[in-house]
Amino acid sequence: MKYSVTPQAQLTQGPEGQLAPSTMGKGSKVVVCGSPAVGKTAILEQLLYGNHVVGAGSGGTMEDIYLGSVETDRGVKEQLRLYDTEGLQEGAEFPRHYFTIGDAFILVYSVDSIESFRRVELLKRESDTFKDKKEAIVIVLGNKGDLSDQRQVDKEMAQEWAANEKVKLWEVSVTDRNTLLEPFTQLASRLNQVQTKSPFPLPGRKSKGTPSDT
Repeated sequence: MKYSVTPQAQLTQGPEGQLAPSTMGKGSKVVVCGSPAVGKTAILEQLLYGNHVVGAGSGGTMEDIYLGSVETDRGVKEQLRLYDTEGLQEGAEFPRHYFTIGDAFILVYSVDSIESFRRVELLKRESDTFKDKKEAIVIVLGNKGDLSDQRQVDKEMAQEWAANEKVKLWEVSVTDRNTLLEPFTQLASRLNQVQTKSPFPLPGRKSKGTPSDT
């Protein structure tokens, strides 16, 4: 099944092994993380399926893995293995193995929760400590951008922080799927560029047909 991402891009979601290998990049592991109830699962389901019902809670996530692909502006489909991780309670540490397997990280906060933004700040600092071991792309999504009357995270403040951290930040809302398309398309394009520039497989990758790390 294909979903339009931009006029030049398409998103495909389907069971593992059913994505076109002739036009597909090698594939990238993308870790989605943040506090509980910021909408990580809702973002992925709305992006891939377009049928998420706002307010339909999942009862909390332990770990789910979604497989999809995004066609970049260069016409190459980048396969994404999206790790939907458990929401981090206050004081809980993010499992370190994700930092070693992730090619990219999507840090998610909710604009109506300053605590969730502080958690994103902490996750960014933690990811920086692993850069010597593995270079990874980081983007930030401020979810629930439609809740302007409940906003706790100032948009300009968040963008200033992102600029200082040299990461891209988008405010999104699962009520408007179009807000989700640009971040994921740009992420896939950057991941594809990294693979194209590297003469060797990225760290942590396994050859085709070998089970991946989870």
